[in-house]
Amino acid sequence: MPIHDWTRVGAGTWHAFRLSWIAEIQLALNSGLLPSDYYAQAEQIAGPLGPDVLTLQVADAPEVLDGPTNGAVASSSRAGAVTVDLAPPRVRVTAEADMDDYVLKRRTLVIRHASGDRIVALIEILSPGNKNSQHALRAFVAKVVEALWRGYHLLLVDLFPPGPHDPNGIHGVIWSELGDGSFVLPAHERLALAAYSSDPRKRAYVEPTAVGRELIDRPLFLEPELYVNVPLEATYQAAYRGVPQRWQHVLNPSPTG
Repeated sequence: MPIHDWTRVGAGTWHAFRLSWIAEIQLALNSGLLPSDYYAQAEQIAGPLGPDVLTLQVADAPEVLDGPTNGAVASSSRAGAVTVDLAPPRVRVTAEADMDDYVLKRRTLVIRHASGDRIVALIEILSPGNKNSQHALRAFVAKVVEALWRGYHLLLVDLFPPGPHDPNGIHGVIWSELGDGSFVLPAHERLALAAYSSDPRKRAYVEPTAVGRELIDRPLFLEPELYVNVPLEATYQAAYRGVPQRWQHVLNPSPTG
């Protein structure tokens, strides 16, 4: 199923679809894609990364194989996960950056989890409200930078075209905070899927895309060198089945002529 042009419908329709998509991703991850010590759970997190963020958590006191790495605990079962050295994520853009002291000192927001189980990763599907104003965009990027600094891995899905505040998409703004700001979206691919591996040296794996393209599986890192592929296309299709016919007709206009 091709990516739809979600600018054709209102924020409420997108929000309802987004909630369903998050639920489908959670179901897929918890149905065997994740190693046994990990689980995904939709969270109500206040602030620009909320209220509906899918968090990846590791159970309290799992069996540790090689010791924790930057906040992520090695799982006692690696079924479904692959390592970067054996199977590098298939993307066209890969970049690395160190977080300098200036970035670290200016970010003070904390992402918390009430249950006590350790958060190791986040999945965020962006909404137009995350970047429809300079204030909203800066607040969102501050949360992302803070999350990466604290060792949370991150998968961002941005299916909305750039605006005046993010001319190269949300990843372009994030990478200007972390790296050299040289990322440029191709002229014919204005959407992006970005996975971030959080270590002292941050890595970004970015795949530009466009309306009309099929989604592809994207990596979600459990540890800096270990990831699972998130079935974005299959879960998108499952969630789309719940979109009312009224809005499916808008998103899939009949060909003219």
